[in-house]
Amino acid sequence: MTDNIYIIDSSSLIELNKHNAMDVFVSVWKNISQLINNDRLIAPKEVFNEIKDYDDALTSWAKNQKKLFKEPTARQIEIVQEILKDYPALVDVNTKHSADPWVIALAIEMSSSKQQTLFKIKRIVVTEEKLRGNKVRIPFVCNKKDIESIDIIEMFRTEGWKF
Repeated sequence: MTDNIYIIDSSSLIELNKHNAMDVFVSVWKNISQLINNDRLIAPKEVFNEIKDYDDALTSWAKNQKKLFKEPTARQIEIVQEILKDYPALVDVNTKHSADPWVIALAIEMSSSKQQTLFKIKRIVVTEEKLRGNKVRIPFVCNKKDIESIDIIEMFRTEGWKF
């Protein structure tokens, strides 16, 4: 177990639910809920908006996760604007929602907070997107911003979870 705080993308929650149904893999989702209740797993509100357009079971679960989804702050809005200025390809203009810049903005804001300097707690982005050359996706932008990004299985390993 660590003190890491994870900022999760909708892709990780969607893929987790797709391959680990909540009614079958109860212990997986119990561990996820523990991280949420301990304020160690968070997501921007835009992740919820993506989920509710995708999966009914996951949406029902997400509606009960009041501590998971964070409203955007003024600083996050500024960071998103900076990210999109530098990396406009991060957002697909043909999609209704795009949580990607918000996930990164939340991680950046948390990494530069006063708590970060006092306690040295790692803020890690969790996404199923992979770094592929110079393709502008979450891991690419995180890499440019010195933010670690991992997939959900790596989060399980980091936390020492075994099922």
